[in-house]
Amino acid sequence: MDGRIVLFFVALALACPAQAGECSQAKAVYADEAGGYELNFEPVGSEAAVTSNHFKISLTGTSLSLNGVVMASGEPERPNGIIMHDCPTGDVTGAELAACTVWQGPIYTVDGGGNVGLLQGEDAPAAEKVLLPAFGPSLRASTAWGKGKAQSDSSDVFAFKGCAE
Repeated sequence: MDGRIVLFFVALALACPAQAGECSQAKAVYADEAGGYELNFEPVGSEAAVTSNHFKISLTGTSLSLNGVVMASGEPERPNGIIMHDCPTGDVTGAELAACTVWQGPIYTVDGGGNVGLLQGEDAPAAEKVLLPAFGPSLRASTAWGKGKAQSDSSDVFAFKGCAE
């Protein structure tokens, strides 16, 4: 095969963004519909016995960063997330934790056919979309909202954008 053709196909493969199924959930990157917020999953590492996923939500063009964890809980057991903003460290009270909680609830996925499912663990293929029910209104009512912080609304739906290195 001609070397130029091989180079063309290599360049084409590198230029094409990764598809959700080609990326693990632990490395998946998502964006809300307006592109203002980005949700980045991270490998859990040694805390795997407690959480099934870690993620951060950032507002494009600012230093705002919200930390999230996913834990299996409830009856029946399902992935429930909690997103926090500037939580104190160490021994915290329930009131302190409640004050820094931006959102909490079940985390759903949506595939290309519109089928809704539950977020899988970090080793599973990345979901096409992640749904955080009522995240937008919760963000607006939280300590992460206001001057110097979030001032633009977010959708509850985050679509797969790429795969972190």
